[in-house]
Amino acid sequence: MAGGAAAAGFRVRRTAAAPGPVKVLCWSERTEPQDVYPEGISGAIARHLRTLPDAKVRTASIQDPDQGLASSVLDETDVLIWWGHKKHKEVLFDRVADVVARVRAGRLGFIGLHSAHWSKMFKSILECTGNLGGWRHDAGPERLKVVAPSHPVARGISDFTIPETEMYNEPFDVPPPEKTVFFSYWKTGEQFRSGCVWTVGKGRVFYFRPGHETDPVYFHQEPLQVVANAVQWCAHRT
Repeated sequence: MAGGAAAAGFRVRRTAAAPGPVKVLCWSERTEPQDVYPEGISGAIARHLRTLPDAKVRTASIQDPDQGLASSVLDETDVLIWWGHKKHKEVLFDRVADVVARVRAGRLGFIGLHSAHWSKMFKSILECTGNLGGWRHDAGPERLKVVAPSHPVARGISDFTIPETEMYNEPFDVPPPEKTVFFSYWKTGEQFRSGCVWTVGKGRVFYFRPGHETDPVYFHQEPLQVVANAVQWCAHRT
């Protein structure tokens, strides 16, 4: 009979193609001390993400052509992980505008780490100052409490402690987060919303406070797992 199953009135089931790997760009200034981070914070995070089966990972820095943020590079990026500290003012405004437009269009997820709260990227995406109530070097242990355990960024994470960090204190001048996932405490009484998520336009944004460059935070399993979870969430995979 001509037409086979379709002529007999059956619908042909079409299975959606499985999504490919999440394409991640890990960016840092590379001003991190080499004795702490020989490959930069970007390299430490990329090394972990490359062990996962569903991530395609590259690194970039401000020294690269177009500061590592050429449109052709961003075209091949689903999630941008950003760490900056000393060179916020040197990041080119046209590269910031390109990233912001892609986030708002839902073409790019953004993860800001530690002092990225003062980066042009973070402040432009969230339209805020990113100012803090205070900070202190050599603050001792930071206790992070999971306050939204059902959120995908917290998957597989229990409360944990980072042995040595820089302290940030509230208030934190950002728009109200859709969800605060992690909250930090120090023994001297300071507190901070250390893991926050937002939707900006059609894009997803996550800020994670830990990551001072003189402390080997991104050689600890829990912060690396948080970032890996955030990559999936920012890429709309969870």
